[in-house]
Amino acid sequence: MKALVVDDDFSNRLLLQRFLSELGEVNIAVDGEEAVEAVRLALADGEPYQLICLDILMPQMDGQQTLKVIRELEEQHGRTGKRACKVVMTSALGDKDNVLQAFREQADAYLVKPVQKPRLLETVRGWGLA
Repeated sequence: MKALVVDDDFSNRLLLQRFLSELGEVNIAVDGEEAVEAVRLALADGEPYQLICLDILMPQMDGQQTLKVIRELEEQHGRTGKRACKVVMTSALGDKDNVLQAFREQADAYLVKPVQKPRLLETVRGWGLA
């Protein structure tokens, strides 16, 4: 499995990278713009991400905006539906508005921080990625 962890907080990136590293290659991005570039390069190389863990609260481009751009890139490359990557939104915000917005932007799951390893791995395994 090839995964991308996107979070502006070093500790959160490190933690999620550690959780997912036992399942395959894990790249990191520090913000939405870097995440979009990573996805763009992966799609161009024909080696797209299968999983993205995406923080919502980030400077410049927040997670909701980032997800929208990522889904547009995937569509341009014919990677929609089952061929699209799975996206887990991660946030300290567990309110209804943020959760609903994430799913409107086509998130596949939403986990409130601090993300617990068993819950994350259960989600990933439920998609057959592990």
